[in-house]
Amino acid sequence: MKMYVATRMVTMFGVLMITLLITIALVGSNMDTILTQGIVFQVRSEITENPSVAQSFSSVEEFEAFVQMQIDQRIKVLGLDEPWYSPQRIGITMYKILLLDFGRATFLTSDLGSSDVKDILFEKLPRTVLLFTTATTITSIVGIFLGALSSNRVGSIIDRLTSSFAIISSSFPVWWIGMLMIFLFAFTYQVFPARATPDIPSSDPGYVGSLLYHMILPLITIVMIGFGSWAYMVRNFMVGIMQEDFIIAKRTIGVNQKKIIYTHALRNAAPPIITILALSLSGSLGGAIITEAVFDWPGMGRLYFEAISAMDLPVIIGATYMLTVFFLISIFIADLLYGYFDPRVRTNQ
Repeated sequence: MKMYVATRMVTMFGVLMITLLITIALVGSNMDTILTQGIVFQVRSEITENPSVAQSFSSVEEFEAFVQMQIDQRIKVLGLDEPWYSPQRIGITMYKILLLDFGRATFLTSDLGSSDVKDILFEKLPRTVLLFTTATTITSIVGIFLGALSSNRVGSIIDRLTSSFAIISSSFPVWWIGMLMIFLFAFTYQVFPARATPDIPSSDPGYVGSLLYHMILPLITIVMIGFGSWAYMVRNFMVGIMQEDFIIAKRTIGVNQKKIIYTHALRNAAPPIITILALSLSGSLGGAIITEAVFDWPGMGRLYFEAISAMDLPVIIGATYMLTVFFLISIFIADLLYGYFDPRVRTNQ
């Protein structure tokens, strides 16, 4: 098991490095341009705030030469005088990203006014994790229960309803259902707010309670769309297992039917279910852009949307890195649980 864990960790780290390298390669040249523009703006702002510096020069040419010298020094200190594709630049950039040093955002700020990308990400990430982890947990629990129940009653009313609801719910895009839910419960009946972003500042003591209240409508929408597909998937996993010889033997000796379904059969279906659960959780964190944009939920998805709209590359790189890390952690945990439930995986049999 130790060798299995070590192998998986090395593999995950390699995937993370490749993802970082590809991300840097895609935005490298644009990133240099934005950083250079930021240095120019910063230097000129610092000089403007100190009028005595400008007054110490006898001509405009001397003043501009001084400004350009300051800019060139800053560029050299940051290593921007070398091309972005040089090994030294790529190595330093990847090292900084691994240490969560993403620099400063070009346009976006946190709710508290910080332009440090790390502060922005750590402010938004817990909200996305809160919403989608809660939604995925509820969806999987309800779906597993209904799917296991349907697998024991193939062709029954419950089985047909579960299959029909799975097809119907998965046929509609989340943004469309979200807009209907907002229209129905925010405008028609006015039960929940239309925007999932609380109106009070994050420093207010009642912010957490307000955030949870604003989370209810998107949470209901995500669960409603997802649990039918989960139930149908679990049902298909378990239908074959319920026909296995060991299940028939347990029925023959009089083992309680609920124990057979939710203990013996479900345990044998656990490896693929856990894999799908991990992929769903990590995928929801990365694919939350549309959902959070529709409900205006103040999380990573909306931040990603705003960063792409404003071409704020430091935020895009930081968000990509964080979501990749969460995805790899989810897959790593799924692999460990898969190896626990199915020893053949960790022994390569």
